Amino acid sequence: MISRIRRINAFIRLGQFIGDAANEETIAEWVAGAKSRNNWFTPTNVRLSLNAIAEHYLNEEKLKSWAESYPEPAQSRKIGVVMAGNIPAVGFHDALCVLVSGHVLLAKPSSDDPLLIRALLAQLIEIEPEFKEYIHFVERLNDSDAYIATGSDNTARYFHYYFAKKPNIIRKNRTSVAALTGNETREELRALATDILQYFGLGCRNVSKVFVPSGYDFTGFYQAIEEMTDDYVHHHKYFNNYEYNKSIYLVNRIAHSDNGFLLATESEALVSPISVLHYQPYDSIEELKALLRESEEKIQCVVASPQLLLPEALPFGAAQAPGLSDYADGIDTMAFLAEIA
Repeated sequence: MISRIRRINAFIRLGQFIGDAANEETIAEWVAGAKSRNNWFTPTNVRLSLNAIAEHYLNEEKLKSWAESYPEPAQSRKIGVVMAGNIPAVGFHDALCVLVSGHVLLAKPSSDDPLLIRALLAQLIEIEPEFKEYIHFVERLNDSDAYIATGSDNTARYFHYYFAKKPNIIRKNRTSVAALTGNETREELRALATDILQYFGLGCRNVSKVFVPSGYDFTGFYQAIEEMTDDYVHHHKYFNNYEYNKSIYLVNRIAHSDNGFLLATESEALVSPISVLHYQPYDSIEELKALLRESEEKIQCVVASPQLLLPEALPFGAAQAPGLSDYADGIDTMAFLAEIA
C-alpha cells in the first residue's frame, strides 16, 4: 500500500498542478474536452469547478488535517464508485476519499462527465505512478467489496437492490434552500443568485427554493442580479428551459415573477425546474423552522441571513463551495471507508 503521506502529497501536488499557470495548455484541453461532451459544462463552469477542487479539497493544510483525522483501514479493498455528472468533476470527492483512505478505486464515471475525472486521475498517476494499481475505470462493478453510488431516487432503488449484500453508501436526490428576512442587502441578494444559478442550478447544493416572509417583493432581488442576464440569456440550453417553463406558466395562468431569465413561482415543492425558483412564504421564525424540519431529509444545505440564527446555515454565496467534510447526504464517506473490513 502507498503510504498515507505519499497519497496525501500526491493530491497536494495535483492541486498545485491545477493552479500553476505553466499548465494552462493542459487545463485548456480538459476544459475544451469537457465542453465538447456536455454543453452544460461551459469553460467558465469547468474552470470554476477545477479551481474549487484545488482550493477547497487539495489545499495542503486542509487536506492533511482532514485525512489525518481518520484511522487507516485494516486493509485495502476495492471500492466501486458510481459517479454523478450533473456538474463538472462532481465525482472527484468520492475518488479522493477512496484513494486517500488507501483503497482501490473502481470508478464508473457518468456519461455526462466522462473526461474530467479521467483527466484528473491520469494526472495524479503521472505525479505518483504507484497510484496506477489503485485506479481503474470500469463498466461493471462486480468485483467491488463495497459501493458508493450517487443517483436519482429511482436509480437509488436499483442500487439498493444490486448492492445490498455489501457495505454501501447510496445517495438519493437532494436539493438546497435559502431563507430570507426581506432585509437583505444588494450584495447578499447577488450572492444568493450565485447559490441559485451557478452551474445552471444543476447541483444538489444549488438553491432551488427560497422561504420568504409573507408579502415578499422580488423586485429588489431581480435588480440585484440584472448584471447576470447575458450569462443565461445566451446559453441556449438554459434559455430553452426558461422559454419552455415561461410558456407553461402563461398558458396555465400560473402566477409568477420574471426578469427575462429566471422565473419565480410560489410552490411547496423543494425541487424546481431549470430556470425556475420556487418560493414559499412564512409568517414567523417558528413556522420557518418547522418547514425546514419537515424537509430536512431532502435538503443538502441551507443558506440564510445571519439574522435568522438558523443552526448550521451557510452565508449567502457559500452553497457551492463545500469543504472536505461537507459530505453529500450528510454521510461521512471517510468514516465509512475506514470501517470496511
